[in-house]
Amino acid sequence: MNLRTATIRAYLDLAGLGRTLCTKMSRTTLRATRTRPRIVRPQFHFAPPKETSPFSNPAVRRWIALATIVISAGVNLDTLAQQGSGYILGPGDVVKITVFQNPDMTTEARISEEGKITFPLIGQVEIGGVTPAAAEARIAGRLNSGGFVLNPQVNMVVAQFRSRMVSVLGQVGKPGRYPIEERSATVADMLAVASGVLPTGGDEVIVVRKKGDSEERLVVDLDAGLLAGGPGPKVELENDDTIYVPRAPMFYIYGEVQKPGQYRLERGITVMQAISAGGGLTIRGSDKRVRISRTLADGTIKELDAKLGDLVQKNDVIYVKESIF
Repeated sequence: MNLRTATIRAYLDLAGLGRTLCTKMSRTTLRATRTRPRIVRPQFHFAPPKETSPFSNPAVRRWIALATIVISAGVNLDTLAQQGSGYILGPGDVVKITVFQNPDMTTEARISEEGKITFPLIGQVEIGGVTPAAAEARIAGRLNSGGFVLNPQVNMVVAQFRSRMVSVLGQVGKPGRYPIEERSATVADMLAVASGVLPTGGDEVIVVRKKGDSEERLVVDLDAGLLAGGPGPKVELENDDTIYVPRAPMFYIYGEVQKPGQYRLERGITVMQAISAGGGLTIRGSDKRVRISRTLADGTIKELDAKLGDLVQKNDVIYVKESIF
């Protein structure tokens, strides 16, 4: 027997042994299955989701790049829009000036009381009383005529508006001192900047204006201007004006009403409407027994028997009496 024959026989013996083992295992498994059923439950394998970053989106990357450029350049979009409306520069304003391809000339300066600033190479430049565009042309002309920069491209941005300020006080959302960032501003404009009039604010606004050593007071009727088309809130403001929004006038009601208390006095309100504002009469109340305590100009109090159609005035105290029957 040669080596090849011996190898083939050994391989056949091993194959036979494998078949025998498989047959025995199959029989054993079959018996076990017959005696005790085996429940095979499917197993699910979930691959973890692939982590993605929003920064992988090209559109997001372009937006971030654009925002970075705008922020690094210090560009205020609101300021640019305001300058386009023709804002007049004045003392106290802070301006930032750049010259294209000349970063060493970048200057941030506050306009002096004389309306001047100091700029590199050309010294003092008067820019007060003109618009930012006119000031840019003035600086560019000085740089070009002096031979410092050929055809310079000058850009000016107002960093802080301080030349014209208005105080807004009283019943407004955010009282404070605000700059006039346009060529002109009205009472309505500044009230909007101060977050509007509160519900407790009145319909009339007082504007205090300095005239030399004296003061001038203007009463601005908001309703007359906005509803009736009058000048009202369209009154233009000046530097150092003060806008004061007083509390709305009130009236008081008590006695045989559902909700006694104090209420805002609307224009033209009658006794009947005042009782309605107080929730109406109780079952014991009488609309024919109503008395008003009214404070006169000299401080005295006058008692009046009121009718339902009578007008209610500021600080009136309405007393609804109990019915006799």
